[in-house]
Amino acid sequence: MKVARRAHVPPFAVMEILAAANARRAAGEHVLNLCAGEPSTGASDVVRQRAIDLLTAGDLGYTESLGSPGLRAAIAQHYRDWYDVDVEPSRIAVTTGSSGGFLLAFLAAFDVGDRVALAVPGYPAYANILAALGCEVVEIPCGPETRYQPTVAQLEAIDPVDGLVVASPANPTGTMIDPAELAALATWCGDHGVRLVSDEIYHGITYDTSQPPTAAAYLGSGAIVVNSFSKYWAMTGWRLGWLVLPDDLVAPVDALAGNVALCPPALAQHAGVAAFSEDGYAAARANVERYAAAREHLLARLPELGWTRIAPADGAFYLYADVSASGLDSVTWCARLLDEAGVALTPGTDFDPVDGHRWVRLSFASSVEVVREAVDRIVAWQATLA
Repeated sequence: MKVARRAHVPPFAVMEILAAANARRAAGEHVLNLCAGEPSTGASDVVRQRAIDLLTAGDLGYTESLGSPGLRAAIAQHYRDWYDVDVEPSRIAVTTGSSGGFLLAFLAAFDVGDRVALAVPGYPAYANILAALGCEVVEIPCGPETRYQPTVAQLEAIDPVDGLVVASPANPTGTMIDPAELAALATWCGDHGVRLVSDEIYHGITYDTSQPPTAAAYLGSGAIVVNSFSKYWAMTGWRLGWLVLPDDLVAPVDALAGNVALCPPALAQHAGVAAFSEDGYAAARANVERYAAAREHLLARLPELGWTRIAPADGAFYLYADVSASGLDSVTWCARLLDEAGVALTPGTDFDPVDGHRWVRLSFASSVEVVREAVDRIVAWQATLA
């Protein structure tokens, strides 16, 4: 029987590594999993308690396709509180995680054959979803000279494009776009009729006192914002995210959402409102403090690891490092590390098909104790390669 050509996209390698690590754990091995971008704490107590209450006495029927009014209003207030940006709740679409948000955004914004630019290294699902939808992916190689982020100069150097996907903080590099550069990108996109899609799922997970800028300030120029409860609020399995949409995409996304999934999970939506409470924010801030401590420990031990070429870990909870000095490609390096030392990391080939064989991604979305033990194991294992 026929299998659609759009289905022939690469698998997300991190999920394969996660499955291998879980299989080893099930067999009784002590595996340290630093491959997945998943906070180890899970949802806060206030969100969990709200879910318990809803399960015993709540109405968990369908909500509106774009999400429950209470959650959309809470998200709009979040933009006022954090960014001093006024966003009407009518412009917010609650989605089944950011993954569902990207699918709806790309369906609504791009036609088959449209050219959409994105930075490499970058999150592989951007390219894979776009390719499955029949779009042409235009990869922009981004290195340390641009802090692994695209620039206006790079956009002007490529053929005309219909869209641009950016992420700040980014996966896998953790780098952020400077506020002036984000403004320049948004202005350039608006002037050239290019749809800007801004992945902001790691907002809040930064290591200075300022919040990153949001593309919601540029809705008038056609920008789309994608965000999620998975990272900052540690609600990965709840599958809850949102879009902030310009006016011209609200009705199309509403129609698509109703046909694709009817509505996002009702339990997650109603419980998710509690994430915006004082207790919900406090729990999220405590998680970021844990990531910061793990990050500091990791950076302090770079000389022991011998990793001299890394991307600046401004935000998110990743370290992207060049391990080519080992003489192994990153796929082999990660496979042997898991097999011989019981530590799971992700090869850079997931994020960069050209140079990713040199790089690995380490997720420190865990405790300092776990990161410390993982580094101990990596240092000891690398010594065996000499």
